[in-house]
Amino acid sequence: MKLRSAALLLLSALSTSLSAAPIDKQNIQFIGPLGQASTIKPYNTAHQKTIIANLIPSLSGAEKAMSMSGIDAKWQSLSEVNALTLGGLQAMKMEFSVSRFVQGDLVLSGLEKAHIFVNGERHSDKMTSTLNLPTGDHQIIIVVEQADDWKKVAVEFKGKTDHDTLLFTDKTTRALSAKQLFDAPVLSAISFAPNAKHYVTTQKHYQSNRGNQALTSTTVYNEDDKVIFTLDGVNASSLAWRQDGKQVVYSQNGQLKLLDLTTLKSRVIAEDLAGASGFAYFNDTSLIFNWSKSPEEDKALVKHYQGLEDRWSYARTNTQIYLLDIATGMIQAVTEGKHSHTLEDHDGQSNRILTSRALQDYSAPPHMLSELVEYDFSQGSNKVIGQYRNINSAKYGAKGIYIVGGPDFNNGLGRTVDKDQLSNNYDGQLYWLDKQGTQAKALSKQFDPAIGSIEVLNNGDVIAKVTDEDRQQLYLYDASKDRYTRLKTGLDVVERFSIADSRKPALLVTGTQASAPQQLKQINIYKNRARTLWDSTPLAYANSEIANLEEFNFTNSQGTEIKGRVYLPHNLDKSKQYPALIYYYGGTSPVSRAFTGRYPFNLWAANGYVVYVLQPTGATGFGQEFSAQHVNAWGEQTADDIIKGTKAFLTEYPFVDKNRLGNLGASYGGFMTMLLTTKTDMFSASISHAGISNITSYWGQGWWGYLYSGEASKHSFPWNNPKLYSQHSPVFHADKVKTPLLLLHGDADVNVPVGESHTMYTALKLLGQDVELIEIKGADHQIFARDRRFQWWDTMLAYFDKHLKEQPQWWLHLYGK
Repeated sequence: MKLRSAALLLLSALSTSLSAAPIDKQNIQFIGPLGQASTIKPYNTAHQKTIIANLIPSLSGAEKAMSMSGIDAKWQSLSEVNALTLGGLQAMKMEFSVSRFVQGDLVLSGLEKAHIFVNGERHSDKMTSTLNLPTGDHQIIIVVEQADDWKKVAVEFKGKTDHDTLLFTDKTTRALSAKQLFDAPVLSAISFAPNAKHYVTTQKHYQSNRGNQALTSTTVYNEDDKVIFTLDGVNASSLAWRQDGKQVVYSQNGQLKLLDLTTLKSRVIAEDLAGASGFAYFNDTSLIFNWSKSPEEDKALVKHYQGLEDRWSYARTNTQIYLLDIATGMIQAVTEGKHSHTLEDHDGQSNRILTSRALQDYSAPPHMLSELVEYDFSQGSNKVIGQYRNINSAKYGAKGIYIVGGPDFNNGLGRTVDKDQLSNNYDGQLYWLDKQGTQAKALSKQFDPAIGSIEVLNNGDVIAKVTDEDRQQLYLYDASKDRYTRLKTGLDVVERFSIADSRKPALLVTGTQASAPQQLKQINIYKNRARTLWDSTPLAYANSEIANLEEFNFTNSQGTEIKGRVYLPHNLDKSKQYPALIYYYGGTSPVSRAFTGRYPFNLWAANGYVVYVLQPTGATGFGQEFSAQHVNAWGEQTADDIIKGTKAFLTEYPFVDKNRLGNLGASYGGFMTMLLTTKTDMFSASISHAGISNITSYWGQGWWGYLYSGEASKHSFPWNNPKLYSQHSPVFHADKVKTPLLLLHGDADVNVPVGESHTMYTALKLLGQDVELIEIKGADHQIFARDRRFQWWDTMLAYFDKHLKEQPQWWLHLYGK
């Protein structure tokens, strides 16, 4: 758009607000009549709202024309409409931007019956309605049932103040929105047939009229990507494939069913299996699965704890392994006892299964003990392979067993750090163990990425999903060559994967890039080539304005390179000064490069913030020496990294205003936010979500507090290292806080109890400090529900707008003070 026309449009918008003049009709699009010119209008029916609402998806699109009930209609400027009356329904559409939170009244005149929709959601049926619009691009659709004279129709916006203005432009792109990021279709589960001739996806998306309820569909495709079957109410991740790929088993409506892919006929093989999960073909004729039984509701007046695990609501649920004969429905128990069994792997050819069970043993970190047990059905026997403290999973393969565990597995077999440094056992390593459990070998000591999960190919090679710095990647471990090769997925973050391994080994993979939304890809493992099967960009992000991304690293005070990245707002003007948000975690994991998620960096950039994400000392994925510095540190080096990194960021990006910096983090990152407020005043506003204010109370009260502290505070307890527990706890230094602080917490958080935020809130209130506490009702450690997620996202941006942009209106709208 030319500069002159942009200025004229801006002037028009300003005059609209200041003088309360009607919006220029050239900025209003009109279409009509819609459908047949029926004399029976929706308001004369019992289904008015539904009839109108069903039009909105079609009217919201970018199409220039549409046909309804055989009647063609085109969008045109309202200024071109000269008719007195028109039959049927008509609609008006306005698309505009606001550069800050805007409030005002939308006033309609010349209309008798009209329905206002804002960004696809029903807003009002009144002729005057109030708008509250956050920064970004917006769309208003007005569906008209009756207008006596279209020459007299006008739309007016009366801004609440001088800055409450609408900017009409002719741009063809749109800023990212919270609704777009959350509601967009994603593949939430995938499954690949072993012969690669079929694959199944579960797609999920949200709609405004469904609230928190996701709409899901599970679809079976053939190898030509053609839909051949749908599985209503089934999740693709729960499918069990026969090894030849010709049959698949799934649960549907309380029944266990078998689908024959050659005939597309299904039949019920079992019912009433409540609590059963993890079905897999043990051989061609039987299934193996987990079956859990929860205790009857306890109506006693007291609860007698039998151990630290009893704080978990599921602690007394007992899970055992069972076999089901497909032909007859006969079920046989494989394991029993008071200890639950986890099925680690099975081998139908040799008639064996590999299980683990957790033993109560608090004597050493991480204060639990896992026992690996093999059951041999041919011999009718079982044997304990070993007991281990730092084991995550086990799989058969390569004439033995692959183990994923921490560096300290098997007496420190995987350690690479100096003997005087404690390892971080969240830094997953790969091991090989012989079948007797007597010999073990470390397979990843020279491999820096942290191994999270593995799948073993039929030839004994391994597909490992790893944390590779701030990326989630897949690697092929070639057992014969003892070599790791990164698979070229073209994704920054691999979310999930499924293997086909009865023909040429292949993968089905979903994931995102930092600046690109979700894709589904098929990977030829040994040729290391990928092809895209599905892409959400044209479905939900066409013409979207996505932040530019730059890598930014610096060297900390220990001489270690600290990686980071910077998100720049669309159409950045480097001659101006911008506020910035600094985000970190600081715990055992780096902040991933996912396109969206609980903390949407691209959305923050769309709201005018430069966003700096850094990976402080202690995270996994950068090598054992780096991750080991998390142990017994509780923010010591991490805080220095964040402060120094922010200073280096300000030097590298001079268009960032050093007096308008916000910082935030969650969980351990929330702890870091609180701690930083006691160490520096360089930030103008801070947000802590689900943060830890007192390490001692978190250790003793969080469901997993003692387990996590087994690494983060290894061998340190309040009685032998009180300095760590007190002097590293932010509340013990609350009198040093000068930065405005927002504490966010789910009131049902069992990981970091909400009392952690209450403790800091109490201290800062008594000290007269600027502090806010917002509880998200019904939310646990993470905020999943759609309505809560939007409120939570709005709360964070509104708080920063108030303190970093001197724009308190959004915050006042949400919380009234």
